[in-house]
Amino acid sequence: MTLSIDIDDASGVAPFEQLRARVAELARSGALPVGYRLPTVRGLADDLGLAPNTVAKAYRALEADGVIETRGRNGTFVAAAADAAARELARAAAAFAERAHRLGADPEAAGAAVRDALRAVHGTGS
Repeated sequence: MTLSIDIDDASGVAPFEQLRARVAELARSGALPVGYRLPTVRGLADDLGLAPNTVAKAYRALEADGVIETRGRNGTFVAAAADAAARELARAAAAFAERAHRLGADPEAAGAAVRDALRAVHGTGS
């Protein structure tokens, strides 16, 4: 399996974000299976024509999101992203619910705030 990622220099999206988003998408879809060993930072930077710091920044963001995991000298691997993402989403929802409660928001108002925020992020009318 080869990691196929294209970076669009003409895009208004930063290269590290393009890389982060593409690896996350490939991991979520299963195109990069759990346990797949990712190229080294330097190797991927060379392949993509990016600075190593750009790739390292994307890898750090992916690791913080639970999409990948670094195993020291053994390398960087695709983690069980679905499980990690679900856990992180649950933690974020719990933190929001607790904050909304402390602010005195009723469940309807809190739900409306979430729906508005999701529409703003996803750009949808739903």
